[in-house]
Amino acid sequence: MSSDHRAELDRHFAWFESKMPPRPAKFIGWVRRPSSRLARVPLAVLLVVGGVFSFLPVLGLWMLPLGLMLIALDLPFLQRPMARTLGWIERKWMEREAAKRTS
Repeated sequence: MSSDHRAELDRHFAWFESKMPPRPAKFIGWVRRPSSRLARVPLAVLLVVGGVFSFLPVLGLWMLPLGLMLIALDLPFLQRPMARTLGWIERKWMEREAAKRTS
């Protein structure tokens, strides 16, 4: 079952990468590789900590979900909740895009 959630996370990452500019998308693709685990885990922890301190001017709340997404690649117990959350976000995004096209 965990591999299903991992595949779902990979699909969501690919979807997000397709919406990003080329340079950040390339970086996210590199971070997702299994060989980048030594860089991914500390980066994810830093993003989560930065998201917790989002009240500071330099840091932002955007860091928390990105850090959780990255850490979920290595922690199986986070894969299911993150896959479900990302599925919800993707559905809302698609609904918003469809509403823009019709109005």
